[in-house]
Amino acid sequence: MENKVAVFRKENFNAAHRLFNPAWDDAKNDAVFGKCNNPHYHGHNYELIVKLTGIPDKETGYVMDLKILSNIIQQEIIERFDHRNLNEDCIEFKTLNPTAENIAIVIYELLRKKINANLDLQVRLHETERNFVEYPA
Repeated sequence: MENKVAVFRKENFNAAHRLFNPAWDDAKNDAVFGKCNNPHYHGHNYELIVKLTGIPDKETGYVMDLKILSNIIQQEIIERFDHRNLNEDCIEFKTLNPTAENIAIVIYELLRKKINANLDLQVRLHETERNFVEYPA
């Protein structure tokens, strides 16, 4: 039986967003999202941890070369979201509320297209030191 191993890559990006549901009035948006509904946006220093699980390659010993994974994350995530207003600058969030949950799902979908389907992928996104999400759960 071959042993599965999990490998991790940590990256960071900074982005602004506003949590807002256009179907609701201002009072309901304020009640649900509070300060995160600031019409002038607010920002986070996001910490992204990408987890891949698989069987190490017999020739290299790698589940995946982490430099290659870092390059994929840089191209697909960091270049797309770093120092951006997610609501205004990123097509992925034009109609999708950029909650940490939704950002993690979008990141997963972007990375899944670039990573071998034989590897299990999980995204952990820290929005603050105390608040983070994982997808898939």
